[in-house]
Amino acid sequence: MRHVHFIAIGGSAMHNLAIALHQQGFEVTGSDDEIFEPSRSRLHRLGLLPDKLGWDVGNIHKDLEADPRHACTTG
Repeated sequence: MRHVHFIAIGGSAMHNLAIALHQQGFEVTGSDDEIFEPSRSRLHRLGLLPDKLGWDVGNIHKDLEADPRHACTTG
């Protein structure tokens, strides 16, 4: 499974992209220092809300999908 990690997953655009990739089958994780509604509820409902707020360099590793051409497809 391809894995993407969103820095600032709570943003209005970022959380929507995270949800879209999750719906395409990606493993999605994210971090943010604050997450407000409606992003918080939407991420929580899909199991994408980070366990804790803040940043952790350990979330960025070599197994992440780094090439955006591979992340989104059009049908």
